[in-house]
Amino acid sequence: MVMRRKLAILLATLVLVCGARPAAAVPTENYGQYSLMFERSAGQYWAGGTAAGQWVWTPLSKTTSDISWGDPKAWPPKSAERFVREGDWVLLDGFNDGAGRPLTQVQRVTSEKIGDATCAGMQPLPSTGGRQHYVKWTIPSAGYCLDATGTIKPLDGATAVNFRHLQKWLPPHPCSNPTFANQTCITQIEQWWDDNKHPYSLQLSRSIELARGLGMAFTNRTTVPLIWNADGKSYWHY
Repeated sequence: MVMRRKLAILLATLVLVCGARPAAAVPTENYGQYSLMFERSAGQYWAGGTAAGQWVWTPLSKTTSDISWGDPKAWPPKSAERFVREGDWVLLDGFNDGAGRPLTQVQRVTSEKIGDATCAGMQPLPSTGGRQHYVKWTIPSAGYCLDATGTIKPLDGATAVNFRHLQKWLPPHPCSNPTFANQTCITQIEQWWDDNKHPYSLQLSRSIELARGLGMAFTNRTTVPLIWNADGKSYWHY
């Protein structure tokens, strides 16, 4: 009986001690660690042995940043995209004639849905002032799908463009390209339809990886409008 009581007391003590220990925290990552959107960051991606393009983030505040894409030989480009972080979302606000300048084209959605990584179980996504929900700030452990339709309206009164943007975001995974091995990436798989000076049709289909601590366009695998591959080769801060 004494031995049984001792064992019972020991087991009860172990249960109390183990139960009192907090569960191990699961590290969370965010889109900023992969895109570097709030850092003065830049990079070049190469195809066929030459620089095929360059990107540069221009942070404007703690919540707003412009990204420019273009030919490094003709820099700066005359356009940029504006992204705004609000809560746990990064929203696409519109486009301008150069980083830091006022918006000249405002993008607003008329419908948005969210579902799993296969685009199943799609549900309406409540509007945030009409700005497009582009990507979640906190990276979830499972992939997800975003489907947005709407318009891009030039402020000069030109004809508005109708668009649809379908995205699949995949969680962190090992990745490499010809220059950088043993990295960690998230993947954006996207398709874009519009009627910008042509009948409404699919204009872009591609898969892009963003590498943690490096930034955008780590790999680019495009199938529409043509089959084209590019890989990030140099990254820097300015």
